[in-house]
Amino acid sequence: MRQVLAVGLFVAVSVVPSFALAAAIDASLVPDGTYVVKVEKVEDAQHVLVMMDNGVETTLVATGGIDFSKVKANDSVKVSLVKGKVPVFRVQ
Repeated sequence: MRQVLAVGLFVAVSVVPSFALAAAIDASLVPDGTYVVKVEKVEDAQHVLVMMDNGVETTLVATGGIDFSKVKANDSVKVSLVKGKVPVFRVQ
């Protein structure tokens, strides 16, 4: 019984940090500014899941007349964030 409990505890401790590394945060928590991000998934023309340089995942929302329809997975994109939204971007 103790061996099973020890193995279970080891697995839990090993897996928990990996969840923290890939945690997605709300884009409104990211400070306003310009960032270079890697596209992981284009959800639709207005939403794209990206990985930032610091390892944080977030879903970006297009505003105004722009859309992410020309962006593909694994593209490197330079985006400007204003209050969690993307008014302009450029595929690099």
